[in-house]
Amino acid sequence: MTASALPAPGRYSIYTGRVTNWPLVAALSAALIVPLLLLGSLSHGSWLNPAGPAIPLLIAAAAVLITVLTGLSVRTAAGPNGVSVHCGALGWPRRTYRLEEIERAEVTNLSPSLWRLSLGFWWTPRHTYFTVRTGPALRLALHTGRSVTITVPDPHAAVTIIREAKAA
Repeated sequence: MTASALPAPGRYSIYTGRVTNWPLVAALSAALIVPLLLLGSLSHGSWLNPAGPAIPLLIAAAAVLITVLTGLSVRTAAGPNGVSVHCGALGWPRRTYRLEEIERAEVTNLSPSLWRLSLGFWWTPRHTYFTVRTGPALRLALHTGRSVTITVPDPHAAVTIIREAKAA
């Protein structure tokens, strides 16, 4: 995570931060793998038989891999070019919000009940979420009426950098 004051006129500060929910990665992996391993071990067919353990294991491995690669990590950069968000280990899905698109930036608090619904990347017609944990988060209100909520390590620093970049 990096945040610094504007050093001089014509120069800009950049905020970068990454949040990864490793306990959830482990818990989700166990929750998906253990039941399917039990299911596979109870089958009486061969490995490649449709009743065998290969298919449940492949389904579990694919679900864990997709979740880890796309949903349990959020990288954010904010500065004079706007806010850029990259999810997962591969940086996909990704989205950039230019400063001209952002009406205001604020700090919001994600409650546990909301967190259960908005883990990872998802959207509704009026809101987009890039979240991996509860607690303080960055919320962008866009000129289109949409709002975007992003989990960042230090949302106050991100808001400060966005406001300074908009004022410059």
